[in-house]
Formats: sequence, structure tokens, C-alpha cells
Amino acid sequence: MRKARIKLRTAVCLALLMLVGCSHSVVAHNGETTVNVYPSKQQFDKVKSMKSQGGAAGFLGGLGESMLAKQIDNNTPVKILSSDDEGATIEVLDGAEKGLQGYVAKDNLD
Repeated sequence: MRKARIKLRTAVCLALLMLVGCSHSVVAHNGETTVNVYPSKQQFDKVKSMKSQGGAAGFLGGLGESMLAKQIDNNTPVKILSSDDEGATIEVLDGAEKGLQGYVAKDNLD
């Protein structure tokens, strides 16, 4: 009887931890209503680098961003699959892009 209660409590704790891990969402800034989700960290880095150069490279980086990145709505729930100092690889949990996996900048995550 005691072992059964311990197993039940353990299962409940694990279930709660899994739910807590999924309580993230994307956050748009500066009056925007969508957030860019890049196919990969490498493409995110490439666009970021080009945009920071300014001039023609910055213009091309902006074009690359609009072509590469998917737009998802502000406050869309996501699951963080992995993260680093600049952002995270996420999976969209709801909305039109449900199931989409990609990379999002750190400041666009809640």
C-alpha cells in the first residue's frame, strides 16, 4: 500500500514538471504582432550577422529574414526543445503553425 502511494505521488510530480516545462510563449516587441521563427540556429546567425553590417548586406539580411523566417502570432504557446545564450529551438504547440520547429531569439520568449 505504501509503495503504491509513493509511485502515485512520483507520477503526479513528474506530470506537473512536464506541464511546467511547456508553459512558454513567444512575445512580440515594439508594436509587432508576430515573432520570427527561423528554420535553424545557423540561419538565425547568418541573418543577424548580415543585418548588423548595415548597408547592402543589412538590406539583404532583411530580405533573407522575410524569406526564411516563419511568422507566428504573439503569445503563441511553445515548447522549448533546447536553448543557448542567444535563443532557443522551439516547437509551436497551438495555432496555424502547430508542430512547427525552429529557432527564436531569446528576447522573444516568455
